[in-house]
This record gives sequence, C-alpha cells and structure tokens, in this order.
Amino acid sequence: MSKEKIERFFLDPKDDSFTLQCDVVILDRFRVVKGAPFVEVPPPDLHRHLGELLFSGEASDVRLQAGGETFSAQRCVLAARSPVFKAKLLGSMKEGTTTDCAVRIEDIEPQVLKAVLHFMYTDILPEVSKEEEAAMSQHLLEAADRFGLRRLKLICEENLCGCIDTSSVVTTLVLAEQHSCQGLKEKCFEFLKSTGLNALIAIDAFNHLSTSCPAVLEELTSKLTLH
Repeated sequence: MSKEKIERFFLDPKDDSFTLQCDVVILDRFRVVKGAPFVEVPPPDLHRHLGELLFSGEASDVRLQAGGETFSAQRCVLAARSPVFKAKLLGSMKEGTTTDCAVRIEDIEPQVLKAVLHFMYTDILPEVSKEEEAAMSQHLLEAADRFGLRRLKLICEENLCGCIDTSSVVTTLVLAEQHSCQGLKEKCFEFLKSTGLNALIAIDAFNHLSTSCPAVLEELTSKLTLH
C-alpha cells in the first residue's frame, strides 16, 4: 500500500492569512504486468523418470513376488521410501541378495502390490474406476500401514472419507480402528450419527461390529446417546 500526499495553499489578502488544504490518496491496488521470462523452468519430473525406471525394469536388483506374479524393482528406491523395505532389503536380515532370489510378500494381492510400487516410485496413485476406488483404497491403506508409507495411508484415509455409505460404513469403521485412522473413524461416527443404529441393524452389521470391535461399538453407542 502507498500514499500520495497533495498539498495546496490558499492566500487571503483581506485578513493577511492563508489556508492549507491537504489531500491524501491511498492506493491499495497495483496492477503488475509480468513480462515474458528469460528462462522457462519446467515443473519437477523426477516422478516421471522413476516411474519409467520401475516400468522398464532397468537396473533392477530385487524381485518381489505376490500371488504368483513377480515385480522387478530397485532396492535403493524401496529402502528410501519404506522403513520396512529398508530393514528387509538392506538390514542385517536382508532378503533377496540377488535378482534370482525373489522376496515373497505374503497376504497381498498382485494388483495392490503393483499400485504400492507405483506410488513408491511416482508419489501418485494409479487411476482406478469410481467403482473400484473404495475397495482399492481399503487395500492400499492396509498395505501403507504395513510398509510404513505414511503419506499413502493418509491419502487412502481421505479417499475413504468420501466413499462412506450405509453398506460400507461398518467395514470402514473396523478398518479405521485396526489401523489407527482417527480422522476416518470420526467420519464414520459422524455418518452413523445421522443414520442411527437402525441403519446397522437393517443391514445386519451390528453383530459384525460387536464381534470385530466391541470397544468401537461401545464408543459409538456412547456418542449416539449423547447426541
């Protein structure tokens, strides 16, 4: 903000006096015209180069196996992104010292591991259809928690907050409790406050919640009572 001061003097010959008039103009808006830059810097593209490295399999020195499928990767990238992979591949109990020895990843579907690797190399989730988004986010959240990928876990938690409905709220609530997703848990509570326990009973989810997470059901009941 700048100020411009304009002063004017008025003489009065009759009584030998003068009048001073000051006008202050305050400018609070500037119009800046930016010229063409001399140097055009492109946006960061590290994720693109690392993605190409993953997809090409070049310089791979470790193989990951899940559900009968094998994925080639670079252990230095996996170790840099995940403390779990760092311990598994570079620690004292490291596995898969050569590309001929595959590291088996148990209890994970191949398409989920593929999506995890895609995120670890590019920091971007692969595109999925709207119908698959909720299910894939649930699987990826579990994998992110398992491999110590905090940002991926938060992205999946945020995605699931927008996918809650009557048919999925219980499984989502159980998932949130098992993986310490407080924000997602509160979002489920908020949804159930608006629908009430009758919605759970109607889809026979009340029993599932009571057997899977009795403490959560008790907390939910308390919140609905206070509501």
